[in-house]
Amino acid sequence: MKKFGVILLLAALFAGCHPKPHYSEVPYIEFVRLDKVDNGTGKDDQANLVVYFHDGDGDIGLTSADTTGAFSRDSAYYYNFFIDYYEKQHGQWVLVDLPTPLHARLPYLSDNVPESIEGEITILTFINNYFSTFDTIKLQCKLVDRALHESNTIETPEIIINK
Repeated sequence: MKKFGVILLLAALFAGCHPKPHYSEVPYIEFVRLDKVDNGTGKDDQANLVVYFHDGDGDIGLTSADTTGAFSRDSAYYYNFFIDYYEKQHGQWVLVDLPTPLHARLPYLSDNVPESIEGEITILTFINNYFSTFDTIKLQCKLVDRALHESNTIETPEIIINK
């Protein structure tokens, strides 16, 4: 009976010891879902974009002090999560240059760099272009880490906007 208990204990220990997955240092993202935010007006305005990610060295995120060099305000990498807005216009997808970009600056996702990390990111974003009458959109997104590795590009399914 004692032998059975030791074997059971060892089996439980080994079952609980899963090695951390090893991911590429280039971030990877997948679309999870987009949840419209009810603003009480019956018209769509914002949505929570949920994206799964993983990164092999965990160097995702910027601080408020990261505003020089590659991350300066006039740099292409001031933002680290890029969202492009497309409208379906007369059956064709058209990239729309919005007055205010939808891009975001994600904060540090890990303080223990380097380490493999994974999880979900939720970004509140605008989904209604009030300057347009077109009501079908999609978003294309990519993530850039602090080493300037660019993830794959993902896109949402078509989203019908209540104008």
